[in-house]
Amino acid sequence: MKTIGVLTSGGDAPGMNAAVRAVVRTAIANGMTVKGIMRGYNGLIDGDIVDLTARSVSDTINRGGTMLYTARSPRFKEEEGIMEGVEACKREGIEGVVVIGGDGSFRGARDLSLHGIPCVGVPGTIDNDIACTDYTIGFDTAMNTAMDMVDKIRDTAQSHDRCSVVEVMGRHAGHLALQCGIAVGATAILVPEVEFSLDEIIEKIRITQKTGKQHFIIVVAEGVGGVEEMAKLIEGATGIETRATTLGHVQRGGNPTVRDRVRATQLGYAAVKLLQNGKGNRVVAIKNNTVVDYDIYEALNMEKSLDMSMYEIANVTSI
Repeated sequence: MKTIGVLTSGGDAPGMNAAVRAVVRTAIANGMTVKGIMRGYNGLIDGDIVDLTARSVSDTINRGGTMLYTARSPRFKEEEGIMEGVEACKREGIEGVVVIGGDGSFRGARDLSLHGIPCVGVPGTIDNDIACTDYTIGFDTAMNTAMDMVDKIRDTAQSHDRCSVVEVMGRHAGHLALQCGIAVGATAILVPEVEFSLDEIIEKIRITQKTGKQHFIIVVAEGVGGVEEMAKLIEGATGIETRATTLGHVQRGGNPTVRDRVRATQLGYAAVKLLQNGKGNRVVAIKNNTVVDYDIYEALNMEKSLDMSMYEIANVTSI
């Protein structure tokens, strides 16, 4: 394999640039040419493709976002769009593609592989919700960003004896909310995977008040939502001034942590080595702190559950 492409797709995640850098430099070190596909599958369809050199990725390992830009591509879900992408690869001489993103991005990689363009997926999403891997690029940075912001919110909550209901990202998965909630000592953590009773949370606040605590943090995953209404109900039931805060897309940005830079580098390197060995239709992953790879069909059919032991630890230590 002489020429490979690399793209980032879906939501951006800190560490994507480190993965791109690893792909480019590993490929060049092994005698390959690298093409950067801009703005995900849209860029592939549109032929928005550039040559990448070792210097193209200099000083990018520390940057958040993605130097290749990203997009979601409804067009690539259709056969016509897929075939346009295949033809673009053929025109550019791209013999294999490294796709950095989430499950939706991997489905696109699967479709390209089925049409003769070998692809390897690299898991990159702050939600950590890709089932085949213990860890996804961007998760650690997002957790640390959310933790830092909630710590700041807690400072003012403590100063005013308030309750703060804070929404973090996680539309379909509560991994970010759970880890962040434990890290900030939240009184309650609400995630899509676990049913909850607001009455029970209010009762927990009342009981905790009796032990002398006068300020509270409730961490809520985006998929649960309703933080404004929750804040009103908690204030009405307890008399504690309660504010709702949505952290939003700030959690996607910022310089990646050491963990994200290192993991991204490992995964990008492994993806190129698979293509070099003629293996496509694969996803690289982290399992038990080791880089492994799976058939992309197997990866897409896996299901990832919330770590309920960690959820129990959160409940026990939040009194």
